[in-house]
This record gives sequence, C-alpha cells and structure tokens, in this order.
Amino acid sequence: MVDLTRSRGLRAPPAALYRAMVTPVLAPAPASAAPTPSRLWTPSRVLVTRSAAERPHGQRVLARLEAAGVTDVELLRGDRLPNLRGDGDRAAFMRAKDTMALVVGAPSRRRLHPIPPSADWRFDLAEGCPAHCQYCYLAGSLSGPPITRVFADLDEVLAGLDEYVGRGAVTSGTAARGDEGTTFEASCYTDPLAIEHLTGGLAAAVTYFGTHDWPGPVQLRATTKFDDVAGLLDLPHGGRTRLRFSVNAASVARRFEGATAPVAGRLAALGAVAAAGYPVGLTIAPIMPVDGWREEYGALLDAVAAALPAGADLTVECITHRFTPGSKSTLLDWYPRTRLEMDEEQRTTKRGKFGAVKHVYPRDTMAELRGWFERELPARLPGGRMLYWT
Repeated sequence: MVDLTRSRGLRAPPAALYRAMVTPVLAPAPASAAPTPSRLWTPSRVLVTRSAAERPHGQRVLARLEAAGVTDVELLRGDRLPNLRGDGDRAAFMRAKDTMALVVGAPSRRRLHPIPPSADWRFDLAEGCPAHCQYCYLAGSLSGPPITRVFADLDEVLAGLDEYVGRGAVTSGTAARGDEGTTFEASCYTDPLAIEHLTGGLAAAVTYFGTHDWPGPVQLRATTKFDDVAGLLDLPHGGRTRLRFSVNAASVARRFEGATAPVAGRLAALGAVAAAGYPVGLTIAPIMPVDGWREEYGALLDAVAAALPAGADLTVECITHRFTPGSKSTLLDWYPRTRLEMDEEQRTTKRGKFGAVKHVYPRDTMAELRGWFERELPARLPGGRMLYWT
C-alpha cells in the first residue's frame, strides 16, 4: 500500500504508485461491429487527490491510465488541486486543457438539479472536456482553468439516485415524454465518451442503470462527439441508456469542432450502438445558418438514415447557436483567431427570469431554420422523434 502522506509532488508511472492498491481492470473484447476509434485523448499530466486515490472508482481509473501509458501522474498529499490558472495566456490555457484531475466531488453535488429540456436530473461523471469546439458551451458554465476533472466517487453517486426516481418534471410523469421514465443526464458538463478509455465511468453507469433494481422506469442519457464505442456494445444496458451523438453540418464541424471524431466516425458509432440494442439519439447542435445550410443539413440527415439499422429507436434534439457576454469573452480568450460569428448586432437578445442575457438568432431566422427541420426530419428520418427545438 502506498503511503499517501509521503507522496506529495511525486511523479511516476501509475504502476509504481498504485500497483498494490489497484484492482486490475479487464477490458472487454472489442465487438466486431465497433468502428475503429478515430481519436483517443492522452492527457499530458494527471493530478490525483488523496481521497480520489482511495475510492474504488478512482483506483479503476488509475489502472486504466496505466494501461493507456500515461506516465505523468502526480499523487497529491491532500484534496486541493494546485493553482492551474497560470498567467491567463494561450500557453496556460493549452496546459490546462491537456490536464486531467481525478477528484472527489463536493457533497453538494449529491443533490441533483433538473436539466431542462434534456432530462429530469443531471449527475456528473466528469467536468470539462478535452475537445476544442470553438463555440463550447462550457465556456459560459464553468469557472477556472479548463482542465478535465473526473469524479472518483461515482459509486456513491449512482447509489444515491433511487430517491429521485419518479420526482422529475421534464420527462417523468409528462404526457409528451413520460415513456422515457425518470431521465438522468450524464453529459451536461463533459463529453463522457471522450475520456471513457481512461475512466470507464460511462460503462459503469450504463451497467448500473441496466442491472439495478430501480423503484420505477429510468433512462440514462449521454451525448458525445466521439466514436470509441467498442467497450459499450456488449454491456447489459437493458435498453435503459440512450446514447446520443452530437452532429452538425459538414462546414460547421470542420471549422469549429477541433480534436473531436469526424462526423462520419460518429455516425458509424451511432449505427453500432443502435445495432447493439441501445436507444439512440441525435443532438444536432449548434445549428447555424451557414451558406448552403439546407444542403449540408440535408446531407447530414441522409447520412444518419444510411447509418442506422432498421427499426432503431431514434430521438432528435435541435439546438441553435447562442452565446452570452461571458461565454463570448471566454471563447475569444481561448480561441482568439476564431471565425465563429458572435456579433450582437446580428442577434436578438433574450433575457432569463433572473436577468441573464443570451444572444440568439432573430425571430425570422429561427422560424426558417425550425420550419426546415420540422419538415425534413420526418421526411428523411421517418422513425425519429423530435424531442425539442431551442
């Protein structure tokens, strides 16, 4: 057993630090239908808090880091992360973006909050994402340096979900979406598939949802821009997890979705998990009226139809591009050369009930976009069900 009180500042391969305390993880054999992953993230630095190293899920993550060949792992003496803010320059941003921290969430995270219009409740496998989407919604939601924090107390979080079953207001008990049961969103503040090869957290959640004796109907929901689904295909999901793939027009994905799997890879993964019996979904986001948008989004929907097996259980969520003053400022700091349109003069200002400002497309543009999708979705994906437009 490693003496945690003497490990401050120590960097060494996980094997040297944790071999005696980590239970080996047996990786499932890749399913024959799984597409070859196009991109796997390897953090340049991993920070591990004391409490995280002691948790069973934390130990499983450490074993995966070792298997992935991650060598710069720092075991901290306590539970506070070092100052990662740096000087606010581009180099500091890139260092933070390439850092993963294994931590235990604050007790307040055990109290779940609604996440409309997606789901009744959200819980977090992680916070932060290694991708470089220049419109990143996390820019307006998370504070501090953009490191990816993985929560090591996953087992305790999952064990506490029973009390929320039947209590939601987004899907549970509603006429429109009541068939989904009580829904739990696991990708509000992260892309769980982007880090799954390092954490196994999504597989653990899928298995728990599929095998746990719940007090009522439930559904786990997760969305991704990645394609490494081999480890999910043979899990006992029980039809209780809906895996959704975030997709976009070709020019939007090419310009603004850095360090993600190509859309073609995401669609191959979509087809693979649908063939494995998962309910699946499209998150078409953020929809933008780029030049030729009708042709590009039409080609996207046709490609989805070609990728899906017959009879797939498909939902569609449509989210148009929007930004806040805070997210715009952060994104311009992160991506100073971006060509993403964030011109307040071309937008309509929308205010929330607490005065929050959001810049959305003008009414005419929104109506044109929505009308097109409401016509073309049933025509090109007749088996799909549109959950919402926002």
